Amino acid sequence: MKLTNNTKRAKGMTLLELTVVILVLLSLISILFIGARAWKKGSDRAGCIMNIRNAQQAVRSYANMYNIPNGTNTQVPAGELVGAGKFLETAPVCPAGGSYTDLTGAITPPAVGTLAMTCSLATSENHVPDDLQGW
Repeated sequence: MKLTNNTKRAKGMTLLELTVVILVLLSLISILFIGARAWKKGSDRAGCIMNIRNAQQAVRSYANMYNIPNGTNTQVPAGELVGAGKFLETAPVCPAGGSYTDLTGAITPPAVGTLAMTCSLATSENHVPDDLQGW
């Protein structure tokens, strides 16, 4: 005599399985957002350092062209660095929303190892180059 099993297996997922899948997906999404935030912060820092580097090169280039020694009280005249056809086409803007020291006024070419322009986020967001020796 053959015994038959009359229980039917329901197709689909149980509520517990669905909850576990949702929790795993939420965990992966949260890790993605944490990584994206860290990437954005690093990207903003790198962009800010590049702006500082470009401003430093502009000040040094002007000083070299007009034979102004670094660290002296001779100033770069206002408006000579930033503008169309000048050393910087446009005034730099911090990608993280910080503010830079003004480059449109008179600037003294700094001594080597000192920055000509700084960001307001230099201390809080570390928007400053790691090594200023050759700057």
